[in-house]
Amino acid sequence: MGVAGFHPHFKAVIMTKALLPLIVNATLSVCVQAQSGEAIYQIVETEDYALKVEKVITEGLNGPWAIDFVDQNLAYITGYQGELYRMADGKPDEQSIAGLPQTYAYDAAGGMMGLAVDPDYSDNGWIYIALSHNPDNATDRTAPGMTKVVRGKISGHEWVEEQTLFQVHDSLLVSGGARWGSRVIFDDQGYLYFTIGDMERSIQESNNPQLLARPEGKIYRIRPDGSIPEDNPLYGRHDVLQAIYAWGTRNVQGLAQHPETGDIYFTDHGPQGGDELNILWNGANYGWPVITYGINYDGSTITDQTRKEGMEQPITYWTPSIAVSATAFVTGDRFPAWRNDLLVTALRAEEVRRLVVEEGRVVKQEILLKGHGRVRDIAMGPDGAIYVLTNAPDELLRITPQ
Repeated sequence: MGVAGFHPHFKAVIMTKALLPLIVNATLSVCVQAQSGEAIYQIVETEDYALKVEKVITEGLNGPWAIDFVDQNLAYITGYQGELYRMADGKPDEQSIAGLPQTYAYDAAGGMMGLAVDPDYSDNGWIYIALSHNPDNATDRTAPGMTKVVRGKISGHEWVEEQTLFQVHDSLLVSGGARWGSRVIFDDQGYLYFTIGDMERSIQESNNPQLLARPEGKIYRIRPDGSIPEDNPLYGRHDVLQAIYAWGTRNVQGLAQHPETGDIYFTDHGPQGGDELNILWNGANYGWPVITYGINYDGSTITDQTRKEGMEQPITYWTPSIAVSATAFVTGDRFPAWRNDLLVTALRAEEVRRLVVEEGRVVKQEILLKGHGRVRDIAMGPDGAIYVLTNAPDELLRITPQ
């Protein structure tokens, strides 16, 4: 498995500018307003399939952030305003879940974010959530906070048996931040990965993602009970955060494990320009903010360096930015022509893209979906369909071949 060891000495890089001739756009062929009580759908023509895009949920979600499936009949969805929704048989439960951990959000940042269902959920019932946390339960933008990772169970309509798996000391909290990161996944070895963004503080020397005693701008790996694996790169050091697996990232919102190689790919939401796709390596430094292909939103320079020895290069990047968010590999039998292709979502561009990845290189991109809102999460369902969570509008889409 690729993430278990350190990275190889050479990895080819294909930049998006070079890929522009290979970016293909899907076309909308028909839009259907279904009869009352039936799903609304449209047909989108792509290179390989005519896609049926159904609106499964159009009401009842408030800022949906992440989705994960227990089985074909049950899924959970987080909402950044502090909700956890249970979806049974394709419909959200009308009764809310009580007793959820306290969190806070502002300007669509923070709140209840990353979500993962335990691979052994049928035996243990654990659900894992990354959320913005303030020890005093304050809810305004000036409140000092940081990403916290917890797990708990659902009993009836109650969140119970909560355990804190990761929480930094109060001295490491910051106020007024966005860029929380907070994506959560399990790998096929049972390790739990989660991310913390730079909290808008990359340029401040005291909060730099290059500092291993700080939580910002990192990817973490722990066991399901919160303990630290002995092969984590900083294990045994007491001057750092030992859960850190890799560092030098800006705002990682997408994590996905390749179904065959075991490598974990991640999308890092960059500044103006410089959205990145990377492969995760044990102990790797991804360079932010020392190197980047992006600039500040006001047009000023962040750094004049795009490469530096000891820092990873992305396998592709997007300039101009598309505002990358979540990512997932295509699995199952519904899309055989796309098997093991990587799906990447975009917030600002409101897109779902398909990336053809060969030997760790992006060789082709196709825009599958556009204009359905800010695409927050994407997942393969147990039924082999592609599920897409959007903000503005807050909806759940289901994509299948027609």
